[in-house]
Amino acid sequence: MADPPGCCSTCATCLLCPYSCQWITAKEEKRKGLRTTKTDCSWFFMLFFVFLFTLVWLYFAIIILNDFHNFNEFIFKQRKLWLDWSLVLLIATAVLISYSSALLVLALCLQLCGQPLKLHWVHKMLLILTALVVAAAFIGLEIKWAEEWRSALISLQATGPFLHMGAVGGMTILAFPLASFVYRTCSTGLKVFLLLVYCAAMIALYLAPLGITSPCIMEENQLPPKPALVGHRGAPMLAPENTLMSLQKAVDCDVQVFETDVMVSADGVPFLMHDEELTRTTNVQAVFPERAALNSTAFNWTDLQQLDAGSWFLERRPFPTVQSLSAADRNQAAQQRIPSLGQALQAAKQSNISIMFDLRPENHSDYQNFVNVTLEAILQSGIPLQQVLWLPDGFREQVKQQAPGVQQVYGRKRLQNEKEPLLHVNLPYQDMSSEEIRQYRQDNISVNLYVVNKPWLFSVLWCSGVSSVTTNACQVLKEMKHPIWLLPSSTYLMMWIVVDCFSFLVILWAFGLLK
Repeated sequence: MADPPGCCSTCATCLLCPYSCQWITAKEEKRKGLRTTKTDCSWFFMLFFVFLFTLVWLYFAIIILNDFHNFNEFIFKQRKLWLDWSLVLLIATAVLISYSSALLVLALCLQLCGQPLKLHWVHKMLLILTALVVAAAFIGLEIKWAEEWRSALISLQATGPFLHMGAVGGMTILAFPLASFVYRTCSTGLKVFLLLVYCAAMIALYLAPLGITSPCIMEENQLPPKPALVGHRGAPMLAPENTLMSLQKAVDCDVQVFETDVMVSADGVPFLMHDEELTRTTNVQAVFPERAALNSTAFNWTDLQQLDAGSWFLERRPFPTVQSLSAADRNQAAQQRIPSLGQALQAAKQSNISIMFDLRPENHSDYQNFVNVTLEAILQSGIPLQQVLWLPDGFREQVKQQAPGVQQVYGRKRLQNEKEPLLHVNLPYQDMSSEEIRQYRQDNISVNLYVVNKPWLFSVLWCSGVSSVTTNACQVLKEMKHPIWLLPSSTYLMMWIVVDCFSFLVILWAFGLLK
């Protein structure tokens, strides 16, 4: 078989050797009469499948980065080991996608050069291993983090139009090696099968925009106002979470609400703390090693005031932004202590921002007393009650009676037979569709969704009309003056038609050129 024009013997040899893991020149290959067998074709399809499988996982890995801090916290609770596992995820995924991509490119170039696809057994084993690793990752996602499937569906509202164009481009380029293979193979059945599959895939891609919906496909004058920002435990990328420094950094980011978590000490002082144990965000293991595993509520306020609530932030670096802190910020972070709810209310009052909180743990036997002392701290602080957003469901009616000015925020959707109309709801961003957000907005119900860290997700929710979002990345979302993209429907229709027509012409040219 003669080399096709433009494919020199040296190039063919350089492609053949890494694919087959044998140093064999193109001339030796022709002299031995090596050809691509049905088994070789099967392994090529296996390679193509593994590449697509790994590519889908790469997409998922990028999407779940929005929520990966929750995974890091989960691992710490289980193993008492802090590590930014997102780096492990991205490195492993990059290795897998790079390997399968390199093999696929080699195979396609070999096909264009008319060389046999003799995949070495080492590559075969590694491909099977890659498929198993990715399958295990998806299974783990389903078992431990099933809500991320809904995150992926939401992400398609941000990426759908561009994934469509990328898929059309990739399949269009695939026309060149496909045409080369069709013209070289002698099997009529295989030719017809491949052409039918390819044509079906292209028709599906050409018509895919009929099923693509996004709230950001709208006219500029239809764009809702930018959602307000709620600081998740303050500004945890810039300061230790649930500290007065974190509250102040959140104020600097123009947040309208400081979201936090409240617990009550053994002697009845409400204080800010998210975890039931103090090990993650304080030095309790050094100060009270024998009591480190106790619930946070087992410590009295005097004990809590002895704990360092900031040095862990500098040592563990829960977010990459910690590395860029100034010397002054580092010094301030190292001096942070656990604040009482009263101190946080005073700071919120002085900064003129609202404060929203959960009261933990909900299953505590003395929970009603927790509610009482928390209400007492609110009333004694002098903060305007409309600046307090109450999240706990326990003893809500009592709260309404004793502090009627406090805004009630519900962690559920409205019911059909609602006794009192809901004015504020606070839900995970996966729990509300764009249509529901629009309907709540029309009914004057304030919707806050959490936790939103990535600009793509913020853009989708902005276009949907959400009232506010809870975020770890207030310093990032603050700078967004516009959604990442906004397309009028007429513009998107034109892009769709142009991309599809151009792709069709390139495919015709590919088959005509290689005939």
